[in-house]
Amino acid sequence: MDSAVILASLPFALGIVMLGLGLGLTVDDFRRVGRHPKAVGVALLCQVVLLPAICFGLALAFRLPPELAVGLILVAASPGGPTANLYSHLFGGNVALNITLTATNSVLVVVTLPIVVNLSAEYFLADEAAIGLRFDKMLQVFTIVLVPVAIGMLVRARAPKMAQRLNRPVQVLSVVVLVGVIFAVLFGQRENLADYFLSVGLAVLVFNIVSLLIGYGVPRLADVDHRAAIAAGFEVGIHNTALALTVALSPALLNSAEMAIPSVVYGIVMFFTAAGFGWLITRRVQPGPVPLTIPGDARGGFK
Repeated sequence: MDSAVILASLPFALGIVMLGLGLGLTVDDFRRVGRHPKAVGVALLCQVVLLPAICFGLALAFRLPPELAVGLILVAASPGGPTANLYSHLFGGNVALNITLTATNSVLVVVTLPIVVNLSAEYFLADEAAIGLRFDKMLQVFTIVLVPVAIGMLVRARAPKMAQRLNRPVQVLSVVVLVGVIFAVLFGQRENLADYFLSVGLAVLVFNIVSLLIGYGVPRLADVDHRAAIAAGFEVGIHNTALALTVALSPALLNSAEMAIPSVVYGIVMFFTAAGFGWLITRRVQPGPVPLTIPGDARGGFK
């Protein structure tokens, strides 16, 4: 990626996404962790521990090139995105749990993401120049992830009507900017695009499907109720690809177009697989009436 405009837009794109997340959060979303530790704990275990381990195994199994392997693990280490809330609502999940998981993991990722990326880079790029996220770079991740969230939460707390008015336009803008960045990456890597898709496409698809199944299946095995398991499935299977793209492409962070390719492919694939997953689980189990719980608006509690 040699376009200064694209690179400069990355922190802005992620900032808009995280601001939109903050506009839909309250302090109570974090307090809910203590009130419902089982559902949150199982889902976070899947997201923070199981996914990177499974992704590491898939990278080895598919013999991915080093940069693509690290890029895919970067996706695995990224938290769920606001899109998971929408899918959860559409398919009868517990949106309140999605909001809590997104909020909690967006804070944890400041620590967990650099650890996972550094370990994967050390393994796959051992014979190359050192690439990783040092402490000073971790502070930059902290800034671009948590500061916009804090600003959004502050606006919601102090001016709830303004937050409500801003919520939808900010969400739309974040989607537009993210789509623009994805297409810019595709265009910038057009000469190698076919090879990249052949190399990582199947691994991304398998990882995405496994993520959705793990996110739903493990909570069910732990006796978490159906609606909460649906929420966990979408939260674990739909990642914040804006964060992964920013970390991969930013010159101050990993500065690697190759590492961004898995994020781009995942960002396209997950919309279709998530829709198919939602259709399948709602056909298998017909839950009871689902209250209207939209992020930033009315909020539903856990069962």
